[in-house]
Amino acid sequence: MGESGKEREMSFWDHLEELRGTIIRSLLAVCLLAVLGFIFKQALFSAVLAPASEDFFLYRLLGWHFDFELINVEMSAQFFVHLRAAFGAALILGCPYIVWELWRFVAPALYKRERRAVGTAFLMAAGLFYLGVAVGYVLVLPACVQFFLNYSVSDQITNAITIGSYMSMFISTVLLVGLSFEFPTVIWLLSRLGILTRAQLRKGRRYAIVAVLVLAALVTPADPLSMFIVATPLYLLYEISILLCSKSPESPEADA
Repeated sequence: MGESGKEREMSFWDHLEELRGTIIRSLLAVCLLAVLGFIFKQALFSAVLAPASEDFFLYRLLGWHFDFELINVEMSAQFFVHLRAAFGAALILGCPYIVWELWRFVAPALYKRERRAVGTAFLMAAGLFYLGVAVGYVLVLPACVQFFLNYSVSDQITNAITIGSYMSMFISTVLLVGLSFEFPTVIWLLSRLGILTRAQLRKGRRYAIVAVLVLAALVTPADPLSMFIVATPLYLLYEISILLCSKSPESPEADA
């Protein structure tokens, strides 16, 4: 790691204090955004409940039909659902600020070339996260809702979906798909730091296909359509990462 005069003077406890400040500021930002989620409840749940409506554009586009209503069976459930929705939205909206705080923390310990690479990687991570969230919200979540609503083990069983159950699927699906879109950033960063090369990634295509399919199956344990929706953009991002990779490794010390 590169060391400036300030960096050499900082002790372990100084670094720990910097990390503590980073975590506290990030948590405060998330909490502030969550408070806004409580204040603007109607706008928040208009977005959250849209994929649970048969009027959602994807259902009309694909001709999917279902008939169900979300119910509440516990006294405090709606309050805690609002709490989860507010913090889930806060994590998504606060992603750029959290990424910026992390960048501020790690940047002083890096070489000049590493700072450029890691800085670009943080920007890519934020953009790809939002892209994954959009894919999860617009495509994957509706596909999962459609699949599970139409799945039945017996005609004697009627689905009665609670708001808590729907919210669990909403948050886990959208966030997991968003996080799954981060692996191209890792690949690109490892290439820029000289750990991976374009040739190595090309040789790893078969393993990438398997990894993408496994990841898609974990993120969307529903049907082949949902897996395909997730796996296709992930693999395309892997191919794009190959194009962005260096042909040969570079030494980090070159820009020390």
